[in-house]
Amino acid sequence: MPVRIRHRAALAAALLAVGLPAVPAVAAQGAPPATAAVAPRPATVTVTGEGRASAAPDTAVVTAGVEVTGATSKAALAAQNTAANALLAAVRGAGVADRDVRTESLSLSPVYTTGSEPDAAPKVTGYRAGQTFSVKVRDLGRTGAVIQAVVDATGDAGRIHGIVFDVADPAALRAGARAAAHADAHDKAVQYARLSGHRLGRLVSLDESAGGRPRPVPVPAVAFDESAGKVPVAPGEIEDEVTVTAVYELN
Repeated sequence: MPVRIRHRAALAAALLAVGLPAVPAVAAQGAPPATAAVAPRPATVTVTGEGRASAAPDTAVVTAGVEVTGATSKAALAAQNTAANALLAAVRGAGVADRDVRTESLSLSPVYTTGSEPDAAPKVTGYRAGQTFSVKVRDLGRTGAVIQAVVDATGDAGRIHGIVFDVADPAALRAGARAAAHADAHDKAVQYARLSGHRLGRLVSLDESAGGRPRPVPVPAVAFDESAGKVPVAPGEIEDEVTVTAVYELN
């Protein structure tokens, strides 16, 4: 045993002489390398926050159109063209730009009448033609006047299918809903931390649930009163909603 110790010392001296590091005693004895201690993962809390924001609308989209019948398809289409041109002229006269008027649908179909006999086959007695437009009114105060102009210009051929109030730029509304959702999630996390005897730590992750754009307010056609001389409208408010899921550390 003493001989082996002298040999190891001699080997270390030789390695140092040529500039190489000496072999550590632990390594020479075949001991495994030391490993660093792994810190325990901190506790976390996961919460869901909901936020809402509302704003007054600044835009209205009116769905209006015309519908006529004629003895032949050619006659029905000609009458429809006349009524549609009157509608377009009316909305232009009410201050709506051409870029804010868009054709949504165009139709031409036969009109059938069933005979008095039980087994009588349906018979074509005429044709029905129609066209529907979406009209964006950027000056909200003129919405009722635009609707009334359509009704006055198209007469019995005119159709008002509905109206939707909206905001032209929903970014600010969405930002307000996000801020409210974030605050709601944070408040919940603080409460859970306190209830469990911890302090709230750093935010680990934040996910926003997929959602649509702010919901516009629809108004059905039955809400329009033509006898008033100017169709009354009630814009109400536009609301946006955001949901977030947040994960916080607990200290």
